Parts: sequence; structure tokens; C-alpha cells
Amino acid sequence: MSESRADDMITRSATSGEILLSCQNVTKEFSVAGSTITAVDDVSLEFPEASVLAVVGESGSGKSTLARMLLRLMPVTSGTITFRDQDVTHLKGRDLREYWTEVQAVFQDPFASFNQFFTVGSLLRRSLALAKISKDEADSLIEECLGYVDLRPKEVLHKFPHQMSGGQRQRVMVARALMMRPKVLLADEATSMLDATLRVNVLNVLHDLRNELGLTVLFITHDIGQACYLADRVAVMEHGRVVERGTTEEVIFSPQGDYTRRLLSDVPDLRGSLKP
Repeated sequence: MSESRADDMITRSATSGEILLSCQNVTKEFSVAGSTITAVDDVSLEFPEASVLAVVGESGSGKSTLARMLLRLMPVTSGTITFRDQDVTHLKGRDLREYWTEVQAVFQDPFASFNQFFTVGSLLRRSLALAKISKDEADSLIEECLGYVDLRPKEVLHKFPHQMSGGQRQRVMVARALMMRPKVLLADEATSMLDATLRVNVLNVLHDLRNELGLTVLFITHDIGQACYLADRVAVMEHGRVVERGTTEEVIFSPQGDYTRRLLSDVPDLRGSLKP
């Protein structure tokens, strides 16, 4: 981590802006072989405007299940999800589609997110055609959003997904999400399949988008080092529950729980690279 980027992390503070998205006492239960498994257990979180909240936990901690409920891709068992002070927990039809224009997602596997038989240009234009955006407006919007993620149209639009690097594919996915002009971007393990260099590139793109567009970002990851690199605030999940939360500095320098301390021990250079 560069000294300037580390300094940026240290000086960040919790954003006190409008709460765009929140969940209150959200629980998700699954029935498996006659037994009930609680994947998310009574979780409440708030996502202020133009902030980055990271939800961190190991595999099976419930963080991706939480993300799918926030995206309304999975129903809640109990609890409430609110967007702009409106209950969106049970949206359907047109109302749900409108919600998805405001809350977009980028998932773990950039390759699986593409139809391999279409070029990038065709895929992006098809997405905008479904939103009933004219061709001229679509071309302008595609160029603009690719620019946000440091890609030039002539470099990627004519290519098929397998002809691009993993980092390029993931940045195209971010650009596609941005074309809907969302207020919230949910990145679910969006860097876990990338090598270290590409991972930092995508993290920096998300950081810049928050600053340039006022985007609210929910960053789901198993890597607390990435969370602390990017986020204003961190929530740590274990066995479906939020076991610790706070500003980035609080979680790094004053972890309250053994689980958080164990996650931090997996990145021993993180604390040493920063000065409180």
C-alpha cells in the first residue's frame, strides 16, 4: 500500500450524509433436511450517501446472503429493508425493476457475468436497449461510463469476453452497472478472482467513483485488508451475525473481538503500514 493511500485511509471518517439504504433486524433462514439453518441473524446496517461500508467475514459468515437480500434477489425471513425511507422489503414487478436501477451490483466472477457469444459493445447496448435508451444516447453513455473505469471504447467494445483480462472484464461490469445511474453499488467479492495488481486497480476505481460521483458502495469481502483499504466503516460478520462494527481506524487499531483480531492477523503488514 502506498504511503499516500495509507494516509488517505487514516484521515477518512464516517460519513454523516443521508441514509440511502438500510436494513433493520434482517434474518434469513433455510430449511435443510428438516432442520432450520439461520444464514443471517438479526442484522441491522445503514449505508450513508457517498460512503463505503465493507462487510467482512469468512466463507459461510452470511455476508453474500445479506447482499442478495439487499438486492432483493432473495426474500427475507424477517426484518425490513429500506431505500430512501421507503420499505422495499417486498417489492415486485415494475417497482422492483425501478429499485434495481437505483441499486446495482457487481459480482465475483466477471467471466460468468457475460454472454460469451456477444461482444462487449453488443452486451452493453442490449442492456441499454432494455432500458429504452436511444442508440445515440446509449453510445454516449457507454463511452462515459467506460471512461469512469479507465477503459477506452476502441479497446474493448469489439472484443469478446474471453479476449479481455479479468481486470478488464470486471471494470466493464462496473461500467455496465454505472450506466443505470445508480445511487448504490454493491460489490460482492468483486476482486476475489483477480490477481494482486488487478485487485488494487478495481479497488481504486471504486474509491474514485465514490469521490467523483457520490456513489454509495457496499463492499462484500472475506479480505479485511481490502476492506480497510477501501472503506470508511467496517462491519464484521461471523455465523450470520454482525459481531463488530466501527470506523476503519477503530477496527484496525482497536479490534474488540477475537474473531476480528484473527482476521487482522492474516494481513500482518496492514497495521505496520499505518500510523494511528
